Amino acid sequence: MHPLARHPAHDRPLRVGMLAPIAWRVPPRHYGPWERVVSLLTEGLVRAGVDVTLFATADSQTGAHLSAVVPSPYEETPGMDAKVWEGLHLAHAFGQAQGFDLIHNHYDFLPLTYASLVDIPVLTTIHGFSSERILPVYRAYDGRAHYVSISEADRHPDLGYLATIHHGLDLGEFTFQPRTGDYLLFFGRIHPDKGAADAIRVARAAGRSLILAGIVQDRGYFEREVEPQLSDDICYVGAAGPSVRDKLLGGALGLLHLIHFAEPFGLSVVEAMACGTPVIAYPRGSMPELVAHGVSGFLANGEAEAVTAVGRLGSLDRMAVRAHAERFSITRMVDAYLAAYYAVLLGQPGPPASGMSNARRPG
Repeated sequence: MHPLARHPAHDRPLRVGMLAPIAWRVPPRHYGPWERVVSLLTEGLVRAGVDVTLFATADSQTGAHLSAVVPSPYEETPGMDAKVWEGLHLAHAFGQAQGFDLIHNHYDFLPLTYASLVDIPVLTTIHGFSSERILPVYRAYDGRAHYVSISEADRHPDLGYLATIHHGLDLGEFTFQPRTGDYLLFFGRIHPDKGAADAIRVARAAGRSLILAGIVQDRGYFEREVEPQLSDDICYVGAAGPSVRDKLLGGALGLLHLIHFAEPFGLSVVEAMACGTPVIAYPRGSMPELVAHGVSGFLANGEAEAVTAVGRLGSLDRMAVRAHAERFSITRMVDAYLAAYYAVLLGQPGPPASGMSNARRPG
């Protein structure tokens, strides 16, 4: 048992209620980054000896105790009223609060409104801010609830944080590929924020083929900017679940992550590096924390620099890329959250940030 998996004042395992979103299953079948992180953390905590109850959809798969009133994910169930099931889900979880030492919330801001109604602490991992409009809730419960950011870049100056804890991966799910592939890869939501059209232009300018994988989140953008560009060299393969993800990521020359928003984290970036595949990213949001410029990829200021970076991908040591990704292990994430739980239960300051910042690119 992990030394921090026992309650600091009682001779028994910690009891944690893990509150997951219900948009997708835990773990997700294909897309669902928040649900994926919940799954990785939950299973890691169970292996560490924590008594975890996972509140998620009824079709979820876990080694923890599964407690569910929501039959299936609302994103996968046509006609399902998300708000109705959201209300039932949260009421079900907080109705059992007294059975836990702590509730760990991954469901954004709404569960905070329950925080003052229960006697146990609520720790919230903030997976990003959809807009400034949700901040009044976070401000109102700052100090009552405890906040963890997933990158230093995503900390909001108005809020106090217990810790910054980068996501971790089960590195065993990703096969290191020592040989450089011959295609570029876009792996993410088809949405203007994610830069699929940028990836197409960069690949064309660099004279490389491109595979695009991910759910279509903005149909209009896909039909305007992506679909007309598809050809023998520019291929869209749809959503890619775990069985396909490893092969796609590992077989690529590089991942193009040319985002147009301050991304809080970016799982696909670390997943690619875990396969030894370097990343070319715009230096927005958390990217300077994830990509070691000149080691695990390149930070490019614009398309011209990205095209130049494509020509340099073959010079990178794929073993060094994998070694960099190993800093984002599930063990490190579990250790950091257990330290955060202890800090909350003992009323102490949070652990030091586990964010592993890289030397930022000059200029």
